Amino acid sequence: MQGAGVSRVCVCICVSVLLRGAISQPLTESDTYTECTDGYHWDPQTEHCKDINECETIPDACKGEMKCFNHYGGYLCLPRSASVIPASEPATAPPEAFNPCPLGYEPQRDSCVDVDECERDEHDCQPSQQCINTLGAFTCQCPDGYRKVGTECIDIDECRYRYCQHRCVNVPGSFSCQCEPGFQLAGNNRSCIDVNECDMGAPCSQRCYNTYGTFLCRCDQGYELGSDGFACNDIDECSYSSYLCQYQCVNEPGKFSCVCPDGYQLLGSRLCQDVNECETGEHQCTDSQTCVNIHGRYQCVDANQCQEPYVRMSENRCVCPVNKPACRDLPFSIVHRYMSITSERSVPSDIFQIQATSVSPGAYNTFRIRSGDDNGDFYIRQINNISAMLVLARAVSGPREYTLDLEMVSINPLLSYQGSSALRLSIYVGPYAF
Repeated sequence: MQGAGVSRVCVCICVSVLLRGAISQPLTESDTYTECTDGYHWDPQTEHCKDINECETIPDACKGEMKCFNHYGGYLCLPRSASVIPASEPATAPPEAFNPCPLGYEPQRDSCVDVDECERDEHDCQPSQQCINTLGAFTCQCPDGYRKVGTECIDIDECRYRYCQHRCVNVPGSFSCQCEPGFQLAGNNRSCIDVNECDMGAPCSQRCYNTYGTFLCRCDQGYELGSDGFACNDIDECSYSSYLCQYQCVNEPGKFSCVCPDGYQLLGSRLCQDVNECETGEHQCTDSQTCVNIHGRYQCVDANQCQEPYVRMSENRCVCPVNKPACRDLPFSIVHRYMSITSERSVPSDIFQIQATSVSPGAYNTFRIRSGDDNGDFYIRQINNISAMLVLARAVSGPREYTLDLEMVSINPLLSYQGSSALRLSIYVGPYAF
């Protein structure tokens, strides 16, 4: 179009107006709802919120060369050459119902109530996150042990903060505390306390002592700790020394004991003492016999030891009468005595003293071994005129028996007398050195 040299430009502005309920469906119980959002007013006839034409109701809504164009919920001031062509709504998108409430709320009766986006699944939280509803909105919360970085949940390494006394093991979303051997977690699951292994079945075979973080095994007397530190092995005390017992050592679990041979009894815990069967009555001698106690046993001898030509004068004493021709070269009297000595006795050793019972004035006496010492194991050492000592010259081992006739020869020049008497000594050598 031409005219007076003025060129006019027609400006077409396409305005797409989102019709958010200005002509929405009636609300539930709308007879009581009379409030509308800005740009609308309540139409009691239609019982709907109706758009206000600000271009008509507001004087001089647009100034200058601007033209007022009304649209739903407001108006536009555009150049007079502009045209408003409302855009058609998408055929596939039905108009949303008008919501007069703020975002995150919905009308209910005569008020607005919060929308629980979490319950309606109208949120964008990650599957690993928890949706927490808030007033008018929602938040995405990470599980315990995670922290939110952007939209993702990242595991928190709690072990970096030294929560544990001993060792910390981080696991996804959490952590666990572990203790060194000999300790266990306290009630707070972080501190470590000592374990009393002795009360928890420690493998000590005898005694257990708890220590901080561990335990010790100890053994009773007579045992020693094995190489594994748990078992207690018996100590064979008998193998350490041959002098523990006088006769024989017997090892027992945790100890040892000494035993004595037959005929002996234990004196204390280690020594052996001969049992005097003649005193205890543990013999089998008859009434016509005399019980003689010797080392380790006893001997029954006839009560009458006198043999022809000797006759019995008293207990253990025999006399050879001078009127018998057979007595001429024999000792006038024989006294019977018995003794016992131990084996391996140190030599020389005095073992028996001979003593004259009577001495004539002016007489002198000599002593000798008349018989029984074929190997020279003994000798006589005269002490004085009336006594002498029988000496063991060589060490002898038993059991063995000697019968020695020890003779005392008396000479009296004043009376022109020479005679003798004998002591028949039976010596029993015991089988042991005790």
